[in-house]
Amino acid sequence: MLWIKALHIVFIASWFAGLFYLPRIFVNLAMVEPESVAERERLLLMARKLYRFMTLLAIPALVLGLWLWLYYGVGLGPGQGWMHAKLVIVLALIGYHHACGGILRKFSQGQMQRSHVWFRWFNEAPVLMMFAAVILVVVKPF
Repeated sequence: MLWIKALHIVFIASWFAGLFYLPRIFVNLAMVEPESVAERERLLLMARKLYRFMTLLAIPALVLGLWLWLYYGVGLGPGQGWMHAKLVIVLALIGYHHACGGILRKFSQGQMQRSHVWFRWFNEAPVLMMFAAVILVVVKPF
């Protein structure tokens, strides 16, 4: 079980690196001047590659988490409310990941109208979700 847990943590940390950085690229894309086509295309290329890579990292992170939960019983049984709260956060992270994909498509199509300030706030969501998930897993408050 310790190998599964260690790999789960590595893939989660790697996935989060992408969840932290991709919205930062969105901030930069939102600030690109309309005549800076080369800069826009370079940032879009970086964003596309990062989105594909973080999707590949999310899959084993989620599979290993399910393995720990369902096969080893981590978080199952009475008094495991922390796991239910963590699963809500995981679902929110999956939604955030997909929202990033939608935003990337809109940027690629030239349809994104949000400001860099909005993306700066959007960038904070995965930090808050990671903070909450770590507290739930380590402290198990309920």
